[in-house]
Amino acid sequence: MPVVKGAQKQARASERKRLVNKSIRSQCKTNITRAERLIFTGKLKEAQEAVTVAIASLDRAAEKGVIPPNNAARRKSRLMTKLNAAQAPKT
Repeated sequence: MPVVKGAQKQARASERKRLVNKSIRSQCKTNITRAERLIFTGKLKEAQEAVTVAIASLDRAAEKGVIPPNNAARRKSRLMTKLNAAQAPKT
């Protein structure tokens, strides 16, 4: 435990930020999982909407600094690749 008063205050603030960031990160993961599940089950109309929601949540998380911008870009790219592969005509 921190001894100095300023360090104690910083520890409390860090804990509050950690909890907020944890909920944002968890929501991003949930949205990605939901979109992937819809893609793999073949419900492409619903999957398109879910991907849009997932991308928006990733953008918000990156903007707030919860995840690095390149991490958000990578996840969005992988999600779009999966959606596009599912929508491509079967040959």
